[in-house]
Amino acid sequence: DRKQVKSILLIIGARMAENGCFYIFTVFILAYATAQLGMTQANILNAILLASAVQFFSIPFFGALSDRIGRRAVYLFGSVLLTLGIFPFFWILELRTNFAVWTAIAVALGVAHAAMYAPQAAFFSELFPTKIRYSGTSLGYALSSPLAGGLAPIIATYLLHVGGGKPWLVAGYIAVLGLITTVSVLCAKETSQTDLSATD
Repeated sequence: DRKQVKSILLIIGARMAENGCFYIFTVFILAYATAQLGMTQANILNAILLASAVQFFSIPFFGALSDRIGRRAVYLFGSVLLTLGIFPFFWILELRTNFAVWTAIAVALGVAHAAMYAPQAAFFSELFPTKIRYSGTSLGYALSSPLAGGLAPIIATYLLHVGGGKPWLVAGYIAVLGLITTVSVLCAKETSQTDLSATD
């Protein structure tokens, strides 16, 4: 019915920033930093490794926090941080120092991305009644992947070329993804305190 279609569309929208920025920060950034900033591949891979280590702790933290204060609040924190912080992120990368780059990528993945990713499974599944919970969540999740993460590095590479090697069009693209996610999460209901049997 229309309610379930709305939930699927909200999932697609909510994943645009989370999935898109993950591939920007792990795939595109490697090519950008080495080709445009002259940094070594090992340096960027170490930064991504550090960010992954941060996520090892931040994802459980944000997941537990979403149980306490709500899925939407935690997810919105991540999407708003990404949207407002993406231009400063690239400004920091322009410093081209190890500390600056490692810090920027660690915060981007370990905080902004983690805050969206951590409550995702519970948040999305709680939008559906039991009889279609698995299929509804899976459909929304699967449809969003090629639209967000699959296209993100390709679009970012094209925008970098159009922008003459400067990342500001890429930053604008990520900000748009962040805006789509923010609006989608705002339009979704809070589910953390919902009795799931009441949705059946």
